[in-house]
Amino acid sequence: MLDNKTILVTGGTGSFGHSFTKYVLEHYNPKKLIIYSRDEYKQFTMSNEKIYRDNAEKMRFFIGDVRDGARLERACENVDYIVHAAALKQVPACEYNPDEAIKTNITGAQSVINAALNTGVKRVVALSTDKAVNPVNLYGATKMVSDKLFIAANAYAGSKDINFSIVRYGNVAGSRGSIIPFFRSLIEKGEKELPITDYRMTRFWISLPEGVELVLKALREANGGETFISKIPSFNVKDLAEAMCPGIKTVEVGIRPGEKLDEIMVTTEDAPFTYEFDKHFIVYPQVIFNERQAPDPAGKKVADGFYYSSGNNTEWMSVEEIRNRLSEADIH
Repeated sequence: MLDNKTILVTGGTGSFGHSFTKYVLEHYNPKKLIIYSRDEYKQFTMSNEKIYRDNAEKMRFFIGDVRDGARLERACENVDYIVHAAALKQVPACEYNPDEAIKTNITGAQSVINAALNTGVKRVVALSTDKAVNPVNLYGATKMVSDKLFIAANAYAGSKDINFSIVRYGNVAGSRGSIIPFFRSLIEKGEKELPITDYRMTRFWISLPEGVELVLKALREANGGETFISKIPSFNVKDLAEAMCPGIKTVEVGIRPGEKLDEIMVTTEDAPFTYEFDKHFIVYPQVIFNERQAPDPAGKKVADGFYYSSGNNTEWMSVEEIRNRLSEADIH
């Protein structure tokens, strides 16, 4: 699927970008991989890792901001696929700098869409987040708008061989800014207790490789406008603390502004447009923009009133299972 293809990854020096790029190099023979991001030092550091040095003829490091439409369009010349991972993701930072979040997460999304339409790109997959579902903070609101933009972009495809789709998941286990490295830093400092916002809090567990697999599924199967959501297990945050440091005390500190008790992936309002498959769900667009947008007949429409959250999930991880996952992923 990706053999002899040119793929551009926005935000490519982030956790997902590293994992996606390594996977592609290990499993495919791409013509070119373009890492598009703002930070020259992160690009320098990434380019000096062995796997990228060994594949230097396929790698391109392109400094640019998704807000800059002209620069992005230049980077997209002769590109087959775009994976859009660039975003401002930290909830407090977005609340304090709302205009910056809007410029990157919304204006940047439109820049990716325009560049793809103008340069002959064939497929675009945008990374979304559970926070875009019934958003309660600015980050989630900007990502909700971004999702709507990518879905609506299919209206402009016309006769072009291009489609836009979305993948949605929560915080990736062990990724920067998530709860696992936060707990780990406290444990390494010798803290005697871990703060938990609410003992009822649940989260989904998804690893970086699972996130990459979902993006590849979207690249392979999307017709345009779909939102792909993996079936993944849930865990209680208090159990995570016990798995990371057995016997450690915890203290309930209260839920933070803009935070939810559970991660929500599919709402009851989405149920009429949601189909279930063996390992994932697909939410189809409410508005059909072209004749290619039709539900996959292999899926089964979910029941009225269905919703999918980390709180009502049917698959749960025990403390021991969390500990095993941490060990398998080399997350301590």
